[in-house]
Amino acid sequence: MDVHVKNVDAFVVYSLSEYAVTVQFDDRINADMLERIRSFNALLHRHPFDGFRTTVPAYTTLSVYFDPLDVMQASRLTGINCFERVSNFLHGLQAEWSIALAPAPDPTPIPLCYGGAFGPDLDDVARQLGIAAATVIELHSAAIYRVHLIGFTPGFAYLGGMPKQLAVPRKASPRNKVTAGSVGIAAEQTGIYPLDTPGGWQIIGRTPLRLFDTSREQPALLKAGDRVVFQAIDHELFERFSSDADADSDN
Repeated sequence: MDVHVKNVDAFVVYSLSEYAVTVQFDDRINADMLERIRSFNALLHRHPFDGFRTTVPAYTTLSVYFDPLDVMQASRLTGINCFERVSNFLHGLQAEWSIALAPAPDPTPIPLCYGGAFGPDLDDVARQLGIAAATVIELHSAAIYRVHLIGFTPGFAYLGGMPKQLAVPRKASPRNKVTAGSVGIAAEQTGIYPLDTPGGWQIIGRTPLRLFDTSREQPALLKAGDRVVFQAIDHELFERFSSDADADSDN
């Protein structure tokens, strides 16, 4: 397959497959980058092209998926192939991009029980950082996070915005199983495991919320661009939240 790349001033578009292109905005991961991707994604969903199917936001990119037959038959798209037609359309959206800023979403509260059996790495993280476990909890729960992307497993949220004071490396040996709902930290990110999977992040707590549930209309609780705040809870409240979640899933 030929690899196509098109410079469009504010971003670069390159071919991902016969069914997709990727828009590369920059190579820096920060809140401003996330906002650029989120606003352009919102604009594209409001003004889709013929054949548009869906998008997948990531740290510095937005992948755009389409039906190639519909794209080639679309009278308002120009170009000799799907890549050119979609790229030209995306280029044209830039004229409207400056007025496409969507309001920032309200933070989603995530109850989190820190330490103990729910956060087996909390004390070790505190030792690595040279601070008290209570300080780790205070710093972690005080921040407002942004979901940069959903990946690894369905519903796994990679969250940016963690205080730099909490940056620690991944575990030297990953666990064979990390329980669903576990919240881990690695480098300058925090993440929430939606399913029981292997994992190498430092686990500091667990939420009773179900991050991914196929019985819901939208299975993933979070999406790229969402804001998140963690609310520290005790074991008793954790069990109460868990019971409520089980009851909701049975209805």
